[in-house]
Amino acid sequence: MASPITSTGIGSGLKIGEMVTALVDAEKAAKQKQITTQTNIQKSSLTAVGQLKSALAAFQSSIKSLGDSSSTAFQAFAAKSSNDLIVKATAGNDAVAGTYSIKIDNLATSSKVGSASLNAAQVSAIPSGQLTITQNGIDSVVKLDNTMTLQQVRDQINTQMQGKGISANIINDANGSRLVLGSTTTGLGSDISVKGSGDIGSLLDVDGTQIMSGTGAGTIGELAKDAKFSIDGLALTSSKNTVENAISGLKLELNAATPTGGVATTVTVATNTDGLRTSLQGFIDSYNTVVRLVDTLTKGTMTDGKFTAAALTGDSTPRNILAAMRKEIAASSATTGLTALSQLGIMTDQKSGTLSLDTTKFNKAIGDKEFGSKIQDFFAGDSGLIKRLDKAVEPFTQAGGVLALRESSLGRIGKRLEADQEALDFRIENLTKSLTKKYNAMDLVVAQLKATGNNITSIFEAMNAQKNAS
Repeated sequence: MASPITSTGIGSGLKIGEMVTALVDAEKAAKQKQITTQTNIQKSSLTAVGQLKSALAAFQSSIKSLGDSSSTAFQAFAAKSSNDLIVKATAGNDAVAGTYSIKIDNLATSSKVGSASLNAAQVSAIPSGQLTITQNGIDSVVKLDNTMTLQQVRDQINTQMQGKGISANIINDANGSRLVLGSTTTGLGSDISVKGSGDIGSLLDVDGTQIMSGTGAGTIGELAKDAKFSIDGLALTSSKNTVENAISGLKLELNAATPTGGVATTVTVATNTDGLRTSLQGFIDSYNTVVRLVDTLTKGTMTDGKFTAAALTGDSTPRNILAAMRKEIAASSATTGLTALSQLGIMTDQKSGTLSLDTTKFNKAIGDKEFGSKIQDFFAGDSGLIKRLDKAVEPFTQAGGVLALRESSLGRIGKRLEADQEALDFRIENLTKSLTKKYNAMDLVVAQLKATGNNITSIFEAMNAQKNAS
């Protein structure tokens, strides 16, 4: 806004600048106060909504991590291996306490085969036809419609075998180039064989039961085999290195063979008290963060008898969020057994609405074997607390949800207030120019009148002087 003239009027002696400023400020004050107040409210509300969105997003991320199907966060039992490099163990819901001695003779292996060596001419022109790739009695046909290079054949195999666990590549050795196929499938009898037909003939044939020799085709290394291991002296085999049914409630990941003469790996299954307590406290903390933020954003303060509203005081959205969350906290996940958080020692403060963990009740609950297999389902089951809480807050956090719409609305209000401020500034600038022009014109008239008065006075004084002289 242009600054008014601050000098004193030459003709009138009036302080024109101060007069214009006072009049303009009086005209501007009410509207400026309204815009400033509304802008401050809009900005604080927008910030508060952003804080609420961030807190809810963090809450959802936290509980989703705890409730992930692969997570062991809420399992009543935990398995510990004396050597994870040999055997890693994970306890499931139906695990029981116990100790197991495990030795691994060999891991399950997969098949890797290579074609006979091909010279440069063969590599550059593989005839058309089809390759039949066989594994575990299942045939997969790869068609080669035109003459291709060996690299194009490799790419064709990888495209058509995608998702079947078989992939191809090219290895160049001293004898030439070989098409090499490998598999992610392990276990005895999973060897790969390749049969060519049509123009391609037997060029890329591979007998998966024959070990490669010289320039010929065959299996690279040993044939595929099962894992061999023992649990407490009992011999077992597995086509995979992940074993889920050898010990009830335990998943074993076989990572390496026990060294010759080495000691067995000990797997211990025990009550998961510390891990479960940590998981429960993590859930409690993430929930309480949201509760406390909502309280801060809505409660307001009283100072010297004067109430100051918080950013979202009177806004129903934060209360609706808490209501939705508390409804799920209070609801039951089952009809019998473990049905409420209080049974695990998680208590609700009636004044603040926050949760806390009663260690005594928790330890007693963990000692109740009836709850052991139900804790995971209570929190992370298909209708468990975590999924219900996530679903409850989703309408507020999702794109186009309640908080996103609130942000959009506040954004529009902010733009309207910016437009109102620009309009006010423009009007005040014009008013300042207009008043300044009028008062300067008045000052000029006064100056002219003073000059005329002085001239008249001078004439009369001259006339009196002549009269006295005569």
